[in-house]
Amino acid sequence: MSFRKRNAVISSSSSSQTAPSRTENALIPGIRPSPLDGRPTTSTGTASLDNLLAGHAGLPLGTSLLIGEHGTTDFAGTLLRYYAAEGMVQGHQIHVLGHHESWRHTLPGLATDDKKSSAKSEAASNDKMKIAWRYESLSSGGAPRDRDAIQRQNSSAAGASPIFCHSFDLTKRLSPTDVKGQIGFHPSMGMPSLSSREPDTSSPLKQFIKDIDYKLANSPPSWIHRVIVPGLLSPTSYSSSSSRPEEVLQFLHALRALLRQYPGKLTVIITLPLALYPRTTGLTRWMELLCDGVMELIPLQSSAVHAPPPSSKSDSKSEEQIQGLLKIHSLPIFHEKGGGSSETNSAHGDLSFSLSRSKGLVIKPFYLPPVGEDEEEKKKSESSKGSMEF
Repeated sequence: MSFRKRNAVISSSSSSQTAPSRTENALIPGIRPSPLDGRPTTSTGTASLDNLLAGHAGLPLGTSLLIGEHGTTDFAGTLLRYYAAEGMVQGHQIHVLGHHESWRHTLPGLATDDKKSSAKSEAASNDKMKIAWRYESLSSGGAPRDRDAIQRQNSSAAGASPIFCHSFDLTKRLSPTDVKGQIGFHPSMGMPSLSSREPDTSSPLKQFIKDIDYKLANSPPSWIHRVIVPGLLSPTSYSSSSSRPEEVLQFLHALRALLRQYPGKLTVIITLPLALYPRTTGLTRWMELLCDGVMELIPLQSSAVHAPPPSSKSDSKSEEQIQGLLKIHSLPIFHEKGGGSSETNSAHGDLSFSLSRSKGLVIKPFYLPPVGEDEEEKKKSESSKGSMEF
């Protein structure tokens, strides 16, 4: 016979401890739980790239992503600008290695549709709080409710679904009114010393690691940090001493240690010029092993690659023109199901990307057009031109 009272809830200390931690993660701007395992994730600023990251619908905190690019294009640099702009809008801390402070003026601005949608959501929430607040007590069986409590509940419901990934416009620049975070720039080359007696032997990469470690240790738990390393080992941004294998591998080992030490506060994206350091070399292979995710951008050799993004008056077909191929070599997988990309498993097939003015870098499955479709379009264009000639 049991002597326990009926309808008594058995409380456990573990559940009471995990509840506030989940609420704290939900209140951080730009962070949401993964649909697979509830791991906190943040957006890269590119919606199509978020959908490919092992089904987490974003970049999990405490992970790094290495993006290699062939040729002389700068599609990987565009991804970094979106990554930095998303962090600035969400109020995150940005740390850039190698670039000058003028790089912040190249960040894309928010699209007009994004601003209108946020304004409409705020107006709708305000109307809901003002109109017929007395009748909301009818849902609770007629019991009277406090007006202040109702307003607090409505405001919390309105703020529970903030924008996770904003849409940016490449033709605009990020407005100071939209900036909520901070960005810091760190030199990638040592300053030449004027005195020959005391040469500057400190490594810029090691100094960068010390600065990031100090800021992570002295920042509140709710602050999210984003580290950007553009064009790693590029001779235009890094000295010859930094390009030594022991120097680079120690730098990546230190970054990996910081990611494991602060798994809920830090994400890293690194770009690598594969024209100078191809994947067949041992150094590049070691660098890929020290990163959680590895992607490869292969631009197509055509005139459309070097053309600027189309304007708002251009056709949608020109924006959807394929400008390169994307290969995924590894993804950050943290689930016993094996991860993957999405329900369609598009990451396991051939992928392509195109740069659009309003949509940014759009990643989609690659397919060839039907045979003879291009010839028919050329004939139609030639016939229309011939009819217009006098």
